[in-house]
Amino acid sequence: MASRAFNCGRRAVCISQQSYIQQRTLSTLPRLQQRAIASPQLQPWLHIPRPTQCLRSIPVGLARYSSGASEGLAKTPLHELHLRYGGKMVEFGGYDMPVQYSGQSIGESHKYVRSACGLFDVSHMVQHQFTGKTVIGFLESMTPSDLGGLQPFHSTLSVLLLPSGGIVDDTVITKHSDEAFYVVTNAGCRDKDLKYLHMKLQEWNAKHSEDEFVRHDVVNRGLVALQGPASQQVLQSLMTPEFKNLDGLYFGQAMFGALAVDGEEVSVHIARGGYTGEDGFEISIPKEQTEKVTEALLAAEDGITKLAGLGARDSLRLEAGMCLYGHDLNEDTTPVEGALTWVVAKNRRDRGDFPGAKQIVNEIKNKPSRRRVGLIVKGAPAREGAIIKNSEGKDIGVITSGCPSPTLGQNIAMGYVEENYKKAGTEIGVEIRGKVRQAVISKMPFVPAKYYKGEASGSEGTGSTFRDTAIGAALLALMPEF
Repeated sequence: MASRAFNCGRRAVCISQQSYIQQRTLSTLPRLQQRAIASPQLQPWLHIPRPTQCLRSIPVGLARYSSGASEGLAKTPLHELHLRYGGKMVEFGGYDMPVQYSGQSIGESHKYVRSACGLFDVSHMVQHQFTGKTVIGFLESMTPSDLGGLQPFHSTLSVLLLPSGGIVDDTVITKHSDEAFYVVTNAGCRDKDLKYLHMKLQEWNAKHSEDEFVRHDVVNRGLVALQGPASQQVLQSLMTPEFKNLDGLYFGQAMFGALAVDGEEVSVHIARGGYTGEDGFEISIPKEQTEKVTEALLAAEDGITKLAGLGARDSLRLEAGMCLYGHDLNEDTTPVEGALTWVVAKNRRDRGDFPGAKQIVNEIKNKPSRRRVGLIVKGAPAREGAIIKNSEGKDIGVITSGCPSPTLGQNIAMGYVEENYKKAGTEIGVEIRGKVRQAVISKMPFVPAKYYKGEASGSEGTGSTFRDTAIGAALLALMPEF
């Protein structure tokens, strides 16, 4: 594969003679757009093939900021902003993170996201980039997803698996091309995930020639989640003209774009989706520009966006029926038990070539012994660890997450019950502080999702949106695998 390199000092693109046609395509663009493509901010997303000697697993460096008051905790690029806005800081996933902000309760913040727009700092999440000729095979060797069939600039929820079928972590995988993927994993699983990925990568590359090696990089960027019905209005107000049309970017799709902030264009990666059940976007930003972009998002459209913390994020995801790893999922839970059978692609079930396939496929065919379910609980809210009982008082399961629902005004929870109690409407009991409270199995999500899927299902969406921009067309020409 021809080697390509970007010369940022001259703000120009230097491409090998074998890529002469690609260089001609770039040279036809206006100089401003040439500069945008050559900018250092875009480079981590251009997936330039590295020399083969660099394609082995490389040491991973994780950013840590000055410790300040929270000794020993890592800090995101927005830490100082959180303090200025009155963030009440707690430890989460090894980071000093805001649980809420002064002047707004968790319940009020929750409702504001549902009605307008909230901004969450999710920079503690781990952003990965995997590149190489055999990268699809590598990622499929750890997950049950059909990544070969995933379209460019589309995303899927997936899981990293153990040979037992247990879940190492849940993850969102975005395909940029057949040779480049963007993957986000959980902050609390950082150390074990990186150890797992390093081991898997060493095993994979040991079986392949150098030109087939897969490379893994941790992308050191900020990440914010803009969530709520006004999120498109807010984000679109900052997009540069060539990226203005977000109507063509649907839930589960991604794109590269540029935001106009303080007279400067900031290159970003945008994925439509989130962890709240609302329409929204997760925006990956150059680390040094994360605070500036966040301030611009908060000021946009007459300041309709408010910061939201971990407290609201947890109650929103629970209403949306979404799992929190380490609570609702763990290494002793299979995707089928976790009510995530849909992440196991049908062609992968037939092939049976993923970790734990024998156990997982058997559970799909013959049912598991337990299943994750939703519950509506009367009286006091059920918290993690509360025992679920049947009408005869027998222990049949356990609560893994629970809270009062600000939207419904009821106590909601999720947990695991024996398979024959999973049906919605089944009446059960939950032991809370020594007293058994009445509860009923409920379908999830508790609150209907409002993901933006466009007027016509099955539309090409972001593919056409991305290709219709001048910069997008040039990037596609520079990356023929798209």
